[in-house]
Amino acid sequence: MLYKNPNHNLNEQTLKTQEMIRKYHTPNLTPNQCGSSLIQAIDAPLPLVWSVIRQFDNPQVYKSFVKSCSILDGSGGIGSVREVKLVSGLPAKSSTERLDNLDDDSYTMTVSIIGGDHRLVNYKSTTTLHETEDKTVVIESYVVDIPSDSCQEDTCLFADTIIGLNLRSLANVTEKIASVSVNSCCN
Repeated sequence: MLYKNPNHNLNEQTLKTQEMIRKYHTPNLTPNQCGSSLIQAIDAPLPLVWSVIRQFDNPQVYKSFVKSCSILDGSGGIGSVREVKLVSGLPAKSSTERLDNLDDDSYTMTVSIIGGDHRLVNYKSTTTLHETEDKTVVIESYVVDIPSDSCQEDTCLFADTIIGLNLRSLANVTEKIASVSVNSCCN
């Protein structure tokens, strides 16, 4: 289940979800920036979902637009820089990204795009995970500069579409792993 604009009152949102949004996903935007938050509920255990997301050196596990990834600097921890090669058909071929934060206790990860042949200038995303009822809730928010020859609506639509597809793919991948784990232990 994917939600855009978490400010709407949704039945699936708990106080914990709203707390996470307030704490990690309410950036101050300048007039030339836009941003959004997307929420994905996943029917898989939080440790499993986190183990997939936190792999800075292997985003292609769930990001279908990523063809390959190589670490340019660091060992995959905070401060590491990766080059992501993108699949054909996108308006870019590569992106250079830095891991700004990775916290295994609070399940938060922040990544900045620092280069590449695309239009996502000063892009920074924060991803958080928490449990609510029997689901893992993933919230991903971002801030990005609006290109001078574009508008807020088009810039956000592009970023929201990519993030939304990535979050749905994450749900599919981790729910499949979780169901295989459950089925293999119970057979």
